[in-house]
Amino acid sequence: MTQSLSPQQQQQPQPPDDAHLWLEDIDGDAQLAWARQENAKTVQAHAQSPAFKALEQGILEVLDSDERIPMVRKIGPGYYNFWRDKTHPKGLWRRTTLAEYRKPQPAWETVLDLDALAAADGENWVWHGADCLDPDYKRCLISLSRGGADADVVREFDLDAKQFVEGGFTLPEAKNHVGWKDIDHLYVATDFGPGSMTSSSYPRIVKEWKRGTPLASAVTVYEGAHEDMSVSAYRDNTPGFERDFVSRQIDFYESETWLRHADGQLVKIDVPDDSNMEVTREWMLIEPREDWTVGGTTYVSGSLLATKFDDFMAGKREITVLFEPDDTTALDGHSWTRHHLILNVMHDVVNRLEVLTPPAGGTGAWTRESLGGAPALSTIDAGGIDEDENDDYFLTVSGFLQPTTLYIGTIGQGEPQVLKDSPAFFDASRYRVSQHFTASKDGTRVPYFEIAAKDLVANGKNPTLQYAYGGFEISLQPSYSGSIGRAWLDQGGVYVIANIRGGGEYGPRWHQAALQENRLRTCEDFAAVSEDLFARHITSPAHLGAMGGSNGGLLMGNMLTLYPQLYGAIVSEVALLDMKRYTHLSAGASWIAEYGDPDQPEEWAWIKAFSPYENAKPGQAYPPALFTTSTRDDRVGPVHARKMHAKMVGLGHDSSFYENMEGGHSAAADNKESAFMDALGYAYLWHHIR
Repeated sequence: MTQSLSPQQQQQPQPPDDAHLWLEDIDGDAQLAWARQENAKTVQAHAQSPAFKALEQGILEVLDSDERIPMVRKIGPGYYNFWRDKTHPKGLWRRTTLAEYRKPQPAWETVLDLDALAAADGENWVWHGADCLDPDYKRCLISLSRGGADADVVREFDLDAKQFVEGGFTLPEAKNHVGWKDIDHLYVATDFGPGSMTSSSYPRIVKEWKRGTPLASAVTVYEGAHEDMSVSAYRDNTPGFERDFVSRQIDFYESETWLRHADGQLVKIDVPDDSNMEVTREWMLIEPREDWTVGGTTYVSGSLLATKFDDFMAGKREITVLFEPDDTTALDGHSWTRHHLILNVMHDVVNRLEVLTPPAGGTGAWTRESLGGAPALSTIDAGGIDEDENDDYFLTVSGFLQPTTLYIGTIGQGEPQVLKDSPAFFDASRYRVSQHFTASKDGTRVPYFEIAAKDLVANGKNPTLQYAYGGFEISLQPSYSGSIGRAWLDQGGVYVIANIRGGGEYGPRWHQAALQENRLRTCEDFAAVSEDLFARHITSPAHLGAMGGSNGGLLMGNMLTLYPQLYGAIVSEVALLDMKRYTHLSAGASWIAEYGDPDQPEEWAWIKAFSPYENAKPGQAYPPALFTTSTRDDRVGPVHARKMHAKMVGLGHDSSFYENMEGGHSAAADNKESAFMDALGYAYLWHHIR
C-alpha cells in the first residue's frame, strides 16, 4: 500500500522510520478498507458467540430502559430533556412542566424528533445541545453533529413553533463556538477560511454577526494566535447584570478573559491566567490553580474565592475565601441559586455539600450551613435549577451499588423530597464496596475503590477489571452503572477504580503532580494499585485486566508497554498512543499543557518515556491488547489506535482492533453502538483473564 496523507500532514515533518504513517489518512479508501478488515477479525474472534450477544443485549437493555431517570434542564417555564431509547435511537428533545415532571409518568411534548430530522436530511445527526436566548427563551441555537464528531452544524430554532427558523442563523460544519448577543446578533467563532483556525483545530477569531447579513460581513471582535487553543465570546443576559465577555483559551489550563464594553473596548479581568473564573450577578468567583498573592494576601491553589465584580474591575482587591483545601479535601464543584451558593466538597473522593449565603447588602461575612453528606462511599451532587428566579435545587445521590435517586428541594425550606428513583439493573445485595489506600513508588498515598462479591475468596484467582483515567483534573467518583453490574460483577468479576494522580480527586495539586515530565506517576500509581490487589490476594496478573479511554487509553498503552508483567489483558479505548505525532493529529496540539511538546527536543526526551507507540518493542512479552476507536473522532482521532495495532501485529504481538465508522470521541453514535462497543471490551477481557 502507498502512503496517502492530507495536504496538512504533508507539510509537517515526517518521521522517516514510521512504517505505519500511511494510516494517518483518516478517510482514505485503502485505510478504511484496512480498518474494516481488522474489524472483521475482531468481530469473528470476540463478538459472535451467544455469550457476547447476551452481554450486549444486557447492556442495551440498561441504556434503553424506559425506567431511567429523565434528567431535565429548566429553559424558561419548561423542563427539557433529551431522551434516547429503542424507539428513538437518535433521540427526542422534549419538554414538560414541573407539575408533570413530579408524576411517575410525566406527559412529554416533543420539541424536536432527531430520528425524523435525520431521515429527512439524510444525515446521521447526533445531538450536541441547544443554546437558548434568555430571558425570553423563544429562540435557540441547536448544534448537530454528523456521526458524533466534535465538529457540528448550527441552526436557529423557534421554541414556540417547534421548528427551525426559515432564513434564520445557520453555520456550516466546523468546531463552532457560537452564542447569542441578542435576538439579532450572535457571537461566532468558526472556520472563516484559511488561517482562521488554531493549531489545535479550533477557531482563533471571534466575530459579531448581524441577522440578515452574510457571515463574511461579520465584524471581528478578537483574534487569537495560531498557537492558542481557541477563542470565544458570550453575553450574560441576567436582567440588571447584562455583560459581554471575550475569552482567549491559551492552552488547556490558561486563559484570558475581557469585559467587552458597548463601544467594543476590551478590559482584561486581572486574575491569574491559570485560574478558573466566573461572574454571576454582582459576584465573581475565582479558583486559582497555583498559589496567588494579591493585595498582600496569598490564596492557596485549589481555593474558591469571592469578590464583587464591579469593585474588582475598579481596582479593589477585597476577596473572601469560601473554601480552602487540605491534604485530603478538594473542591468538586459549585452552583448558584438565586440567593445562595452550593459547594460540593470531596473528602477522600466522597462528597459533602454546603450552602453559602452572601452577606445582605454585599458587606459582612458569608454564612454557611450543611446541605448534607453522601452515604458511605457514594456521590452526592446538587445544583440550582434557575439561578435567576428562585432557590430551588436538584440533588442526586448515587453509588456503585446504589441506583441514582433524584431529589428536589428549596434552600431554607427543609429537607429535599424524592422526585425520581433509577431502577436497579442487578442484585446489589450480593456485593460490597470498600475503599483502600496504597503507597505509590514515591510513597504517595493513592486511594482506590473495590466492588466485589460479599463472599469473595481471597485466593488470587478472581477475574478483576481495574479502571482509571488519570488526567486533566478529572475525578472518578462512586457512581451506579447497570452495565458494569451486568457485564462484570454478575459474571463473577471484581471491579476496581483507581484514583491516580493526574485526576482531580485532591484538587489541582493531584493533577499537577503528574503533568508533563512527571507523567509516569500515573503509571506508577496504577501499578501500585495492581500490586496491592496482588498483595491482598484479590487477584493475580493472569486474572487482572485493565481498561481506560482517551487519556485513560494512553495510560493503558503505557501499562501495556511499561508494566506488561502485571496484566492478563488490556483494553485501550479512543486513546492517544503516538506521542511523537500527537500534536499533529486531530486536536492534539490543545493538550501540550498536559503532556508537553514532542517537537521540542528537550521535551521529547521525557515524553518518549510515556509514548506507547515509541516503546512497543520486538521480543517483549506483552499481554493481549484490544484497541478501539472511531473514524469520526475528530478530537483524538483513529490514527493512534490504527498505528499502535499495526505496529503490535507487525512485531508479532497479540493485538486486536475495532474502529467504529461513526460515533465521535465516545466511539458510538447511539445506544446500540454503545452497547456493542462496551460489550466488546468486556468480552475481550473475559476471554483472556477468566
